[in-house]
Amino acid sequence: MTRDKTFTLVKSYKPFHSKYDPCPPIGRKYYRTPPNLFMNFQPPNLEQFTPEEALKYGTLWKIFYDYYDNPYRERET
Repeated sequence: MTRDKTFTLVKSYKPFHSKYDPCPPIGRKYYRTPPNLFMNFQPPNLEQFTPEEALKYGTLWKIFYDYYDNPYRERET
């Protein structure tokens, strides 16, 4: 069985909502998985940010940087 989905670090799920629940349904919930979760080991000689950039991006290694985009924010089209 092959899956034709593209790989993404953003995952989502839809919480269960009973027909007897008095509250309105929540809708889709999103969460991110960090890039280092999918690496078996850290290869040697990875490209690094400068110390100033590392403080800005929150990681020393460029391969582990993941830009956060809020999935709940209203998009302007």
